[in-house]
Amino acid sequence: MNTPNQIEDRFLREPEVRRITGLSRTTRWRLEKAGKFPARRQISDNAVAWFSSEVQAWMAERTEAVT
Repeated sequence: MNTPNQIEDRFLREPEVRRITGLSRTTRWRLEKAGKFPARRQISDNAVAWFSSEVQAWMAERTEAVT
């Protein structure tokens, strides 16, 4: 059960990660290989996804790095 301050984590699929980050699949792949973007997870034989908490944390780090 989630506590009030706990973020509910969920899987984000490719189109949603592209929309949220504004980065193309290729750019995210390059960043992921360099260890600069969260790793994708294999969620079935033909599907990958990212944890929403990891993508949000990455975005927050990028925002802090710019300011």
